[in-house]
Amino acid sequence: MKALVLSGGAGTRLRPFSYSMPKQLIPIANKPVLEHVLENIRAVGITEVGVIVGDWADEIAEVIGDGSRLGLRITLIPQEKPLGLAHCVALARPFLGDDDFVMYLGDNMVPGGIAGIAADFTARRPDALVVVHKVRDPRAFGVAELAPDGSVQRLVEKPERPRSDLALIGVYFFTAAIHEAVAAVEPGARGELEITDAIQWLVTRGSRVTASEYSGYWKDTGRVEEVLACNRQLLGEQDARVDGEADAASRLTGRVVLEAGARLVRSTVTGPAVIGAGTVIEDSTVGPHTSIGRDCLLREATLTDSIVMDGASITAVTGLRGSLIGRNAVVGAGAEGDGHRLVIGDHTRIEVAA
Repeated sequence: MKALVLSGGAGTRLRPFSYSMPKQLIPIANKPVLEHVLENIRAVGITEVGVIVGDWADEIAEVIGDGSRLGLRITLIPQEKPLGLAHCVALARPFLGDDDFVMYLGDNMVPGGIAGIAADFTARRPDALVVVHKVRDPRAFGVAELAPDGSVQRLVEKPERPRSDLALIGVYFFTAAIHEAVAAVEPGARGELEITDAIQWLVTRGSRVTASEYSGYWKDTGRVEEVLACNRQLLGEQDARVDGEADAASRLTGRVVLEAGARLVRSTVTGPAVIGAGTVIEDSTVGPHTSIGRDCLLREATLTDSIVMDGASITAVTGLRGSLIGRNAVVGAGAEGDGHRLVIGDHTRIEVAA
C-alpha cells in the first residue's frame, strides 16, 4: 500500500501565517502538522508516500526532505493550482500505479492514528473506505449516509438538513477502482474535481464503498482556534522530560518538556508545555498549554495557552494568552494587562499597547 498526502492548499483561513508558510507546517506541540501526518502513515507500515505540493513546494521539501529522516521514501508531486482532491489523485496516478493507497489531507490531526482503520481496509478490501467522525453540527462538513450494514449509500457536501452526523475527516482508503471514477466525473460548482463525486460514482455503479468510524480526537487545523485547541490536546498527552537547563531560581511544574539546549533563568513554566532547543527564558512565566519553538527569547514576559514559533522574541509583555506568534517575530513594549491575544505572522515587529 502507498500513501498520498495533500499539501497544496492555500490556507486562506490561517492568514497571516499562510502568507509566509504553508498551513501544513504550522507547529503543533513543536512539530509540523505534516510531520504528525507522516508519522501516522509510517505507523501502519507504509513507506512509499507521494506528497502533493503547490506554491510552497520548496518550504515543504526543506522540512520533510526525501523522507529518510522519518523512515519514508517521499515523492513530491507538483500541482500548479488547487483543482480538487480528485484532481490530486489523477496527478498522482503515475506514482500510485494500481496499488491500494490511503489519501490523507495534510492539515488533519488524528492523534489516535489510523492503524485500526488501515487493518479494517486490508481485511475487507472494499473499493473505497471513507473515514468518518461523529460531529455535533454536520452542516459544515461532507457527510456520509450509511446503510444498516455500514456501506455508504450517499455522500452529501455540507447539507442544510443533514440525515447523518458522520462527517468525512479527510482520510480515505482506495483500491485502483478510484481511478476509473476520477476519470468519469466532471468538475463541480467550484470548478474542481471533487473526491466525494468520484466516491459517489462508485456507489452509484454498485461498487463496494464502506465507512470506518474514528472515535478519537480529531481536528482540521484550518483556523487559529483549531490549531490552539489541538496544541492543548497534544501537550496534555506528553510526558515530562528535562534535557535543558533550569537555574536554582526557576521552577517547572507538571508535564513540561525542556529540550536540550533550552535554558531557564529565574522563570516558571507550568505544564503541559514544551520549550524548544536553544530557547532562552529569563524572568518570565509560561503557563499551561504553551509551545515555544527553537531559538526563541522570552524576557520579562508572561504568556499562556499559546504557540510561539522558531526564532521569535517576546520582551516585557505580560498577559499574552491564546496567541499565535510567527517565526522570527518580535513582540515588545512592556505593556501591562490581562487578556492580550496576538495572531501575528513571520518576521513581524509589534508593540503591544496597554
